[in-house]
Amino acid sequence: MKYQRLIDLSLIEHKSLFLFGPRQTGKSFLLKERYPKAPYYDLLKSDLFLKFSKFPHLLREELLAQKIQGPVIIDEIQKIPILLDEVHHLIEAKGMKFILTGSSARKLKRGGANLLAGRALKKNLYPLTYPELLNANIDLDKIINFGKLPAILNSKIAYEELVAYVGTYLKEEVYAESLVRNLEPFSQFLDLVGLSNTEMVSYTNISSDLGVSAKTVKEYYTILEDTLLGELLSPFTKTIKRKPTRTPKFYLFDIGVANILGQRIAVKQKSEAFGKCFEHFIYTELRAYLDYHSDLRKLTFWRSKNHQEVDFLIGDSIAIEVKGTTQVQKRHLKGLQVLSEEINLKHKIVVSLDSAARLIAIDGDEYHILPYQIFLEKLWNHEFGRE
Repeated sequence: MKYQRLIDLSLIEHKSLFLFGPRQTGKSFLLKERYPKAPYYDLLKSDLFLKFSKFPHLLREELLAQKIQGPVIIDEIQKIPILLDEVHHLIEAKGMKFILTGSSARKLKRGGANLLAGRALKKNLYPLTYPELLNANIDLDKIINFGKLPAILNSKIAYEELVAYVGTYLKEEVYAESLVRNLEPFSQFLDLVGLSNTEMVSYTNISSDLGVSAKTVKEYYTILEDTLLGELLSPFTKTIKRKPTRTPKFYLFDIGVANILGQRIAVKQKSEAFGKCFEHFIYTELRAYLDYHSDLRKLTFWRSKNHQEVDFLIGDSIAIEVKGTTQVQKRHLKGLQVLSEEINLKHKIVVSLDSAARLIAIDGDEYHILPYQIFLEKLWNHEFGRE
């Protein structure tokens, strides 16, 4: 199944690009499809890896021998960071443009690699988004259970593929890249992250469960962020009457991966697990939308010390509550009501499984109840525009 990916790579006409994203988000397929005539170097191939590891100058010599139009693509650049010196030279001396992909910027940054000093822009590729899936005949239940990685969604053995992905990539390959020194506590940490996905982070509790320091736990979360495997979502802290929490929540990059780590199998509607997965689904859409459109509005959540909460805020004026129910009730609006007493909200939205959009008015305030399909159509059509 081919998907029309929404990420805009047109900046390559002006400047080189780093394209980052976890394995199997479709980076290689995307670039081969969009730039079929581009010189392509896959550093996962052992022969190329050995050749350029020993003799990085061969890249420069090979490219100088060609008449190149368009970008040069180097896949998994973090495998041989020293190649960036050759790339730097070719950009400066010959005006060549490169698309450099990687599943992690961490090894490059921590290893003191040449990051081209602003000569390349950074883009992230995420799992599939709602508009990319519209013509794929993939229902919500499949997304909730197996996530949105292209290769896994297309597989007839999606569950087994996810298990293999978590076992080989998230654990063994992160360890192989020397991102952690001891695999066992990090592996246990990933399991805890799967169980607590979408929830507020407790460094103290996790450190106690793992038998490692809170500092080590924080470093583990940083590894997940640097490898784009998840995000610590910051709290919204601008309320005054109701003191806000300052503890972040954590979201893994893909629902299916979170399910395997959290040992959730066959998630069904009306279950507690479905509610968490549905919230995670909406998070992945919000994150991808903001990033793909270079929208600098911050994505946050709000929770007061008294446990009043709203799932997501975009900037300071759009508040979104997510409910995995087929009929939203007024009681589901409580968090939005309380928050709207503190700040001026332009949009107060509940995303749900309702069969039709509704408008509920309370004390002159309007609350929009939107089926998730309608909400996502509005989101990707830019109907919740920048402030």
